Amino acid sequence: MRKLLGIACLFIMLSSTALAHTDPKKETDGEKPKPKTIQLFNKKNLDGWYIFIQDRGRNQDPKGVFTINDGILRISGEEWGCITTDEEYENYKLIMEFKWGEMTFGSRKNAARDNGLLFHSVGEDGGYSGIWMRSIECNIIEGGVGDFIVVGDGTDAFSITSPVAKERHGTTPVYQKGGELVTVNKGRINWWGRDPNWKDVLGFRGAKDVDKPVGEWNKLECVVKGDKIDIYVNGKLVNQAINVRPSKGKIQVQSEGAEMFVRRLDMIPLKAGKK
Repeated sequence: MRKLLGIACLFIMLSSTALAHTDPKKETDGEKPKPKTIQLFNKKNLDGWYIFIQDRGRNQDPKGVFTINDGILRISGEEWGCITTDEEYENYKLIMEFKWGEMTFGSRKNAARDNGLLFHSVGEDGGYSGIWMRSIECNIIEGGVGDFIVVGDGTDAFSITSPVAKERHGTTPVYQKGGELVTVNKGRINWWGRDPNWKDVLGFRGAKDVDKPVGEWNKLECVVKGDKIDIYVNGKLVNQAINVRPSKGKIQVQSEGAEMFVRRLDMIPLKAGKK
């Protein structure tokens, strides 16, 4: 009897030890590891990016249009140009946190603060207007954060399709979930809440704007998967596109006449067809 009790105690001890060393996460059926977040902006320097400025070329930035201080990227806006990733990307969620500064320059000194995040950038640097690579843009402009702009060559090689409302802003389509599908290979598709009376004036604010006023941080999330792009501003879906052409390429962040600060540029890889 004592022998049986001893064997039973030994079995209990061994079982307890095994359970103590079991990782419950690994035992969960069907659980998959979360994709690793990639810091495209490392808060120290522009490793992984290069600068391109109109009429100057690559990595020529004598005026310090792009500078980093205390982990924040400052884009002065004083000259037109961009930073561009060294690598091409596809199937990802891009998270950008930004805020406007006070300074504006040149032809946009008294105009709405303007900038942009360009996806699927291909071809030559400066291929569009001598400044940017041809691409698909998520516009970052006062009153129009989340507008799509086709920065292309006018052919179907650069195009998007979006569901739009019956009413337009002049000739410009306006995104509406479930609306009629419209394809554009130049121009823009406005986000759903853009003020129909929008004016290109400094400090413009529309009644439905979901971006925050100058000096406050905004969170821009762009889900780029396959040939689709969904745009979220401060957690709200503002625009969608399908049949996006091209569907992969480099990423550009513009300098276009307005001071802007960026504290986060993170990428989460996605599997094609999954959000």
